[in-house]
Amino acid sequence: MEYSEKVMEHFMNPRNVGEIEDASGIGTVGNVQCGDIMRVYLKIENDIVTDASFKTFGCGAAVATSSMATELVKGKTIAEVMQITNKAVMDALDGLPPIKAHCSVLAEEAVQAALWDYAQKNGLTIEGLKPPKDHKHEH
Repeated sequence: MEYSEKVMEHFMNPRNVGEIEDASGIGTVGNVQCGDIMRVYLKIENDIVTDASFKTFGCGAAVATSSMATELVKGKTIAEVMQITNKAVMDALDGLPPIKAHCSVLAEEAVQAALWDYAQKNGLTIEGLKPPKDHKHEH
């Protein structure tokens, strides 16, 4: 299986690992089938993501996509973060093997789950944001 240099780089030296203690929103998503669990922490001030971090339990591609996703959302407005798709994450990593594409989907969902958490805590509605999916029952 061929990984791009960027995927390897983010796997070996992931950015933004850890928890944000006073996170504005925390999103946890998981795919029980492949055993990947991602938790994304977002710090949001005045509609801007000022900080992002993650904890991921999973394969190298899961770590790399989480790392890249947190890099992509930093400094962006919530509306801009909503535009960051799993394809954007994959493109930023110079692609992923097809069998690992689901990891980038999880990364997108983890970010959106953290936004959902933030919106719920603050009584906000974020345009286009859907409640987090429950992956436990998907096969």
